[in-house]
Amino acid sequence: MIEQVAIAFEHKDYQTAAKLLKQLQKESPENPWVQYYLARLNEVSEKHQDAEKIYRQLLRDTRNAKIVTLARQGLRRLQEMELEERQRAISQATAQASDIELGVLVLEPLSTEIKTEASRKFAQIMQLDPYTARLILPSRGWRLYRTGQIGELKFYGKQLQQAGIPCFWATIAQIQQIQVYQVKHFQASTPQATVVCRNEVNQLGSLTFDWSEVTARVVGLLPIFEQVVDVDARRKLEWKTQTQDYAQFCDLHISGRRSILRLYDNGYEFQQGLEIIPQANQNTIRINWNSLSSWIDQQLPQVKIWSDFTSFADTTLDQTEMLSHIKSHIELFRREQTNWDSAFHLYSGLVFVK
Repeated sequence: MIEQVAIAFEHKDYQTAAKLLKQLQKESPENPWVQYYLARLNEVSEKHQDAEKIYRQLLRDTRNAKIVTLARQGLRRLQEMELEERQRAISQATAQASDIELGVLVLEPLSTEIKTEASRKFAQIMQLDPYTARLILPSRGWRLYRTGQIGELKFYGKQLQQAGIPCFWATIAQIQQIQVYQVKHFQASTPQATVVCRNEVNQLGSLTFDWSEVTARVVGLLPIFEQVVDVDARRKLEWKTQTQDYAQFCDLHISGRRSILRLYDNGYEFQQGLEIIPQANQNTIRINWNSLSSWIDQQLPQVKIWSDFTSFADTTLDQTEMLSHIKSHIELFRREQTNWDSAFHLYSGLVFVK
């Protein structure tokens, strides 16, 4: 009867093949040829997952060289069909002008309990081996996973979300549209807060807002690099770039106004405006900054603080091409170009648009 099944497949008479296989499954359910043709029937019926499962089971359990070869060919056909289907879907996802804007796909952290299953699904969606997939999925903090056309990133992002893998995507244009104000000092705190600040064209002015308008607070450390003289292995002097200190930043997000108020330790005028820190001129910048941070804590007790910038930066700094499109709005003096500043603005911007 197996020969009759083979003939039915040759003539693409799948209805007859299905009837014969139904009978054979009752008589010889473990027969590898029955299993093979059942996989072929699933394949032509577009039940690709069922077909793949049987093909892989045959590769694992059978010793028949002919069936092993056919099962491998079946898996190859399924992979080619999946690739073609994926390419068609991506082409449709990037058909509109807005779909080809530069964007980023960010993975959110997963708990250890679900990471094994999530790794398997992630590997299948992104065409990776399970070990690599597990290394990529973050357990703590965000991971910048991919950059490219937003339509394609959205296509993958939706599949990941449907598989229970938390992620989100955003365009660089969304980040660029946020207004950033460099805060010089607070002028008042009640009944509303007022800051003296500079806008993006360096005009000095003031901005008044309710504390309730602040939707998020982003803090982070940006390294300060200096050229230092060091001794190499041959005891010769050489110049090296090393991290000498860190600048502390704090962004206050006012989503309703599409604005970020940006403060940083060396740019804040502690001795001007509202007296937040008594005898500020006698303290170190670090003490003044810590006091200012504590005061902001008191004004915004319910607002979430995002502080995982450093771990995010570790996955972002090598994306030089993408980061070159982001204006950092960071006013640190830099002797050399660095991606750290744009990475911080990207992180803060992603918190803003998410």
